[in-house]
Amino acid sequence: MSENLTRCYSFPPIAATSAKILILGSMPGAESLRQQQYYAHPRNAFWPIMQGLFAIEMTLPYQQRCEQLTQQRIAVWDVLKACERPGSLDSNIALDSIEANDFNAFFRQHPNIHSVFFNGGKAEQIYMKSVLPTLDKIWQKIPTERLPSTSPAHAALSLEEKQTIWLEQLSSVKKTKQ
Repeated sequence: MSENLTRCYSFPPIAATSAKILILGSMPGAESLRQQQYYAHPRNAFWPIMQGLFAIEMTLPYQQRCEQLTQQRIAVWDVLKACERPGSLDSNIALDSIEANDFNAFFRQHPNIHSVFFNGGKAEQIYMKSVLPTLDKIWQKIPTERLPSTSPAHAALSLEEKQTIWLEQLSSVKKTKQ
């Protein structure tokens, strides 16, 4: 392991067996790792978007927000179980260090998942390259969609623009596959 790279480990998923939608990030950033909470950076748009879509008050304690997500049949996880990366940027992930999570086991434990949404391009890229080919055929058929990253590093879109896209995509799936 290189001196300037830190081995990072993701968290267990936020998920109930009734989950229908899976939102996948790549690997928690430094602030999330420090707090042991998904999307803990104060400028990350994830929780504001969840507030807009599901009325999950972003000022609630983390555990309550997670419980409310699972009540909405939303699961949150990361594509990677572990990787080496300095800092928080997805672009700094050492691709030769990645270890993907066990998605066959996850999908067996969460058989109602009918849609996978990627929180940004790196999550999608790693999933397509390192996870999809290893999935049982039944799980390979789950539709996937990339959404704009909620990371504050993804500044090409404003919070409002990100929120609009997330709301449109998640709302349409939620309505059609209740």
